[in-house]
Amino acid sequence: MLRKIVIGLAACLVLAGCGQSEKAGDAKPPGVQLTGAGATFPAPLYAKWAEAQKADTGLTLNYQAIGSGGGIKQIKARTVDFGASDKPLKPEELEADGLAQFPAVIGGVAPIVNLPGVRSGQLKLTGSLLADIYLGKVRKWNDPAIAAANAGVALPNLPITVVHRSDGSGTSFLFTSYLTAVAPQWARVGAGDAVAWPTGQGGKGNDGVAGYVKQTPGAIGYVEYAFAHVNGMTTASLRNSAGTFVTPSAETFSAAAAAADWTKAPGFYLVLIDQPGANAWPITGATFILLHKSQADAAKGRAVLSFFDRAYATGDAAASELAYVPLPAALKAQVRASWSSIVGPDGQPVLAPGVR
Repeated sequence: MLRKIVIGLAACLVLAGCGQSEKAGDAKPPGVQLTGAGATFPAPLYAKWAEAQKADTGLTLNYQAIGSGGGIKQIKARTVDFGASDKPLKPEELEADGLAQFPAVIGGVAPIVNLPGVRSGQLKLTGSLLADIYLGKVRKWNDPAIAAANAGVALPNLPITVVHRSDGSGTSFLFTSYLTAVAPQWARVGAGDAVAWPTGQGGKGNDGVAGYVKQTPGAIGYVEYAFAHVNGMTTASLRNSAGTFVTPSAETFSAAAAAADWTKAPGFYLVLIDQPGANAWPITGATFILLHKSQADAAKGRAVLSFFDRAYATGDAAASELAYVPLPAALKAQVRASWSSIVGPDGQPVLAPGVR
C-alpha cells in the first residue's frame, strides 16, 4: 500500500481529512473541500495524515504534488487554499505577498544509486565528490576519486547516469544548497529550486527521480528519504561537517535538527544544511506550509489550520513510520501561536486560541 503511494504517486491526490478538534467524535461541517499544491517531499505523509483523519471529518483535501515551485506560484495566485514548499520563503518575500509560513515536518534528502552488488550505506561520498559527479567531471563508478573513498567496495565499471529534478523543487533547493555549502566548484551552478544542471536526465517529482534511478543501472539521483525508505532503494552515505560518514535516517535527521533555534528565525525561515554533530545528516530540512494572512473565506482558513493542528496532535507516529522527524513540542507551540496572524474578512483570527 505504501509502495503505491510513493512510486507512481499521482500528481493530484484527493484525500479525505482535516478537522479542528482532538476530541473523538467531533463532527465537521460537510461539503467543504480544501485544495493544496506543492512539494512532493511530504506528499506521502500528507496522504497518511489525511487518511488517518478521514473518520473524524466531513472535509476533503485535494493535494496536487507538483513541486515546491508550483506550490509557491499557486498560493501567490490564490488558486489553492495552501501551498507547500521545501524551500522556505524569506521574510521579505512573505511580507510582499501577504503570506504566512510554518514548518510541517522535518526530513532529509538522500542520494540514491542503482549499483549492482552495492548495499545501502556501503557507498561513501563526500560533498565534493557528489558535486563533481553532478558537474559531469566524474563519469564512471570505478573512477579513482570514488575508489579512494571506498576501499574494499567492488565498484562496477559502469558509466554514471546523473538524474535530477526537471521541475521547480524544494528537494533540489536543499540538495544544491548543500553542494554550494561544501563544494566550492559548485559555485558556478549555485543553489535554487531550479538550476541550470550541467549534465544529466530530468525526472518530475521525487517519484519521477526515484523511478528513473530504479530502472537505470549506474544511475544516481536525490530524493526525499521517504521515497527511498519505503521502496527499498539503495542510498549512499555522506561525510558530514564532523568528518563522519553517516547514513540517512530519522535519527540522523533529528541529530541535524537538534541545535536549530527556531525562536530566532523570523517567518520560520531556517535551512538545516550541514549542521554540526557527529551523527547529523548533512542534507536535512523542514517542509513548509504557505497560506495568506488575510483569508477571504474564514471557514477555509480555519480548516487548513485545523488540519495541521490535528496532524501535529495525532500524526507523529505516521511521520516516524515514513522516516520523517515530527516537530518538537516547543516548535509546535510556537507555530500554533503564529496562527493568530491568520485572519478572516472581519480581521479576527480564523482559529481561536486553544481550539484544536
